[in-house]
Amino acid sequence: MLHALSRFGRRRAFQAGAAAAVVLGLLVWWVLPLGKPEPSGTLTFSTGVRSGVYERYGQRLEGALGKDMPKVSIRLRTSEGSQQNIERVATGKADFTIATADAVATYLRSGRPGGERLRGCVRLYDDYIQLVVPRDSDIRQVSDLRDKRVGVGQKGSGVLLVADRLMAAAGIDPGRDITPVEAGIDTMPQRLADGRLDAFFWSGGLPTGALEDLSERFAVRLVPLEDALISRLQAAGGSTRHYRSAVIPADAYHDAQQGQAVRTVAVANLLITTDRTDPLMTEAFTRTVIDSRDRIGREVHAAQLVDLRTAIYTDPLQLHEGARRYYRSAKP
Repeated sequence: MLHALSRFGRRRAFQAGAAAAVVLGLLVWWVLPLGKPEPSGTLTFSTGVRSGVYERYGQRLEGALGKDMPKVSIRLRTSEGSQQNIERVATGKADFTIATADAVATYLRSGRPGGERLRGCVRLYDDYIQLVVPRDSDIRQVSDLRDKRVGVGQKGSGVLLVADRLMAAAGIDPGRDITPVEAGIDTMPQRLADGRLDAFFWSGGLPTGALEDLSERFAVRLVPLEDALISRLQAAGGSTRHYRSAVIPADAYHDAQQGQAVRTVAVANLLITTDRTDPLMTEAFTRTVIDSRDRIGREVHAAQLVDLRTAIYTDPLQLHEGARRYYRSAKP
C-alpha cells in the first residue's frame, strides 16, 4: 500500500514538473523574440530635386522599405542634389542618401565635417551628363556656351560640380564667361522653353522624366561632349577619376535625339550612410534596394540598372558593416 502511494506521489510530482516546464516555455516564448531581429526606429532619407530621378526613386523605395521594415518610420527630404545630400548624412541631418561618386570624393578630399564617417551601401546606377539646348541653337559644343545664359544646377547639386569642371576643361570660366543660372531640373526645362535660358546641364539617370516631358512639347537636342574634352576632364585627376566616357543611347529621348546616340560622361551613384547607422538597419535597407530593383524599375528606369554583381563597389567609400553582411548572405 505504501509502495503504491509512493508511486502515485512520484507520478503527481512528474506531472506537476512537466506542467511547470510547459508554463515556463510559454513565458520564455512570450518574453523573448524568436526568429531574426527586425530593425526599428526612424530614418531620414535625403532624395533630390522635385521631379528628378533621386526624388522619384526615393518615393518608390519608401514604399518598398515600408513593407520590408514595418517597424521603421521613414521620412523623405527633398534636396538640391548630391552635395547637399552628402553634407546632410555626414553631419547627422539624414541617415541615408544617394550621391554621385565624384561628389563624395570631393567631400572627402576637402576635409569637411563628418567625411571620415561616411560609408557606402550600394553602387546604384550611372548618372549621364546631359547638355540641353533648343534644337535651332548655335551651340554645338561646350566651348560655344561662352556669353550664354546657362542653367548649371542648384548650389548643393552634383550637376553644378560637373558643369563647372566641364566648362573649365573647355576653356570657359564659369564665373566670368557665361551667365550662370543656379536652378534645378524642376525649373530649368520651362526656363529653356520660355527663352530665359540658352542651355542647361543636367546629371541624372536615363531617361529623366522632366527632360523627356520637355522634349515632347518643345524642340530640343542634346549637345555631345567631344572626346578631347572628356580626356582633359579625366586627366585632371583627383575626384574626376570617377568620370568615364559613355554614350546616351539613341532611344533615351526619342524626340530630342532624332535617332542619334550622343557621346557624354557618366558617373556612378552611391547609396551612402555613416558608421553611426545600426548594421541591422543598413543590412535591411541594402536588401530592399536590391530586391526591389525590378519592381521600382518599371516606373523609374534607372533602378533596373542596379546589379548585385557590381553593387559592392562603392569606391571611394568603404562598405558599411551592415551592407557587408547582406552581400555575404546574398552570395550564390
